[in-house]
Amino acid sequence: MSRWMAELVDLWRLAVPVIVARAGIMTMALVDTVMVGRFSAEELAFQSIANAVTGALLTTLLGLLLGTLVMTARMFGAGEHQECGAVWRRAVLYAFTLGLAGGALCTLGEGLLLAFGQSPEIAAGGGAVMTVFGLALPPALVGIATTFFLEGIRRPLPGMIVAVLANLLNVFLNWVFVWGNLGAPALGAVGAAVATALVRTAMMLALVAYVWWMADHERFGVRRRRAWRWEAGAEQRRVGYGASVSIGVETTAFGGLSIFAGWLGVLPLAATSIAFNVVATIFMVALGLASATGVRVGIAAGRRDPDGIARAGWTGLGAVASVMALIGVVLALFPETIAGFYTGEAALLATAAPLIALCALLLAPDGGQVVMAHALRGRGDNLGPTLLHICSYLLLMLPLSWALAFPAGRGVAGLWEGAIAASVFSVAVLSFRFRHLNRESRRWLTGRQAFAKETGHGGKEERGSGAQEA
Repeated sequence: MSRWMAELVDLWRLAVPVIVARAGIMTMALVDTVMVGRFSAEELAFQSIANAVTGALLTTLLGLLLGTLVMTARMFGAGEHQECGAVWRRAVLYAFTLGLAGGALCTLGEGLLLAFGQSPEIAAGGGAVMTVFGLALPPALVGIATTFFLEGIRRPLPGMIVAVLANLLNVFLNWVFVWGNLGAPALGAVGAAVATALVRTAMMLALVAYVWWMADHERFGVRRRRAWRWEAGAEQRRVGYGASVSIGVETTAFGGLSIFAGWLGVLPLAATSIAFNVVATIFMVALGLASATGVRVGIAAGRRDPDGIARAGWTGLGAVASVMALIGVVLALFPETIAGFYTGEAALLATAAPLIALCALLLAPDGGQVVMAHALRGRGDNLGPTLLHICSYLLLMLPLSWALAFPAGRGVAGLWEGAIAASVFSVAVLSFRFRHLNRESRRWLTGRQAFAKETGHGGKEERGSGAQEA
């Protein structure tokens, strides 16, 4: 078997459980959207505008935890298994603290939405959803940090199983709290947020319990107490800072599209919510491949293998482009059928279906850019993806989408056309940077090895150091 084929097999072996776990999280959001949408279009608008803010907040905080995945993979690749547990213990405390801060911010939801120009009705409804969602943030972030740890040690199956079981619980709790069954009041969008908080708490408890009692917990040092030192997690946080800004910029920019859609009215906002949910659900496939690619790149970096870094990155990009293009064909062929899962209202269906068809063009470039961003971070480049995402989504997508939607008169379709253009730009520039850094790494390493051969200096450790620079 060729090295490239072996890399592809390893990528999918790691990616499939991650994809199922990520898709499971989005399936919960899908269930929330479908059940709230069936309850009322007005409640769906409240949920949509709340998700535009809380989604940006959650993913920004999630980005701060991405160092858990990267550093665990590097320590695992280097054979320093005890340090993997140290990464996890730091991440749990960090995640819980971030969750408390984010939950406090969610209590200001109504005021934030009014400041964003939403009507008092939308701001009040969305603000109530945000307040309840804030309760889910601490357990959600601890669960995510634990999932990152498990993926970093190449053990993604527990996260997948927990996500599948959580979906069953979420359907039941939505049935209870959204529609008002078993004596509970019918809470609509707020009921979906209540279900989310309960499900996230159950997921956290299950994942933490698994790590604490897993058979080889001593190997990874998950129970080993260490003196707390802020500087010990410096590299872990640095990766998270770059990832957080990058992910936060992208998510905030896409949240801005929901704000623009709200300016167009309740119907365009609800249709945008449906399109976002379709894309976000499918995006979990790309995110799973991106996480697996980041782990593969990180492990190659940990064992000081620059060729392995390049092979892992390009394999991930090829895999995500192929899969997302195939899914895009399905969206283009059956947009009305897909929109019909979300709503039976003719006006909303007529607005949402064309957006879903348009989203087919977004999937491959959007998936490609997230894979390349994870690959760059896995190899140690934190600043590059961050700056490129700022350029792509804040400086390009938001102004372009606004111009297409309003001055150009393209309406809600113009919002998505701007997103497509920004994602194409992003994946192109990120791929160029990954290629450039790989070439520079090989040149440096080749020169180092040639010098060592000619002089008789630079043994295994020196060559390893060069590969680590790569």
